[in-house]
Amino acid sequence: MATNKRKILCIEDDRETAALIVEELTERGFDVTLAYDGGEGFAAIFRTMPDLVLCDINMRVMSGFEVLEHLTKIAPRFNNMPFIFLTALTDRRNELKGRQLGADDYVTKPIDFDILVSIINARLAHVARTDVWVKEVNLNHREIETLTWVARGKTSAEIAKILGLSKRTVDFHIDNARIKLGVATRTQAAIKAVTGKLIEP
Repeated sequence: MATNKRKILCIEDDRETAALIVEELTERGFDVTLAYDGGEGFAAIFRTMPDLVLCDINMRVMSGFEVLEHLTKIAPRFNNMPFIFLTALTDRRNELKGRQLGADDYVTKPIDFDILVSIINARLAHVARTDVWVKEVNLNHREIETLTWVARGKTSAEIAKILGLSKRTVDFHIDNARIKLGVATRTQAAIKAVTGKLIEP
């Protein structure tokens, strides 16, 4: 059962399927908004700011693929919002395309709602964990700066030259960041910081 009425936007052009999704997910504690084509759905994401999007693929105006593609290009702030495709298409090429565009999951119709809800809860829990984790990690300006250059593939000596610091000072800041992030190597620290949106490579 979801808590605090997490908001789900369902973009589905088959009205019977859409009604069933709303009924099932509302019963399980979600606040569900509907859009009946890709264009309407794309606009609804900005209007309703959902916690998660369920999206059909074959639709009028914009396909599900186009919705996700446009969203990624135009509004990177939605990159952490889980995006799940719902479709009757079962061939591997479509699933691969969806995942290449950044879809989090791919659920085929007819929908097994127990499976769908477990996927939704898992995706929302992951986002919640990431938010909490990011708030708990307090990197200072120098740690962020040095780690950003690590993520860009620079050595300590190169970073020292770029920032006008000694190599020893650079290593000190990277080590501090690594300890705060709870990882063994500088590469792992950079990956974890990028994943948690603490730095931008």
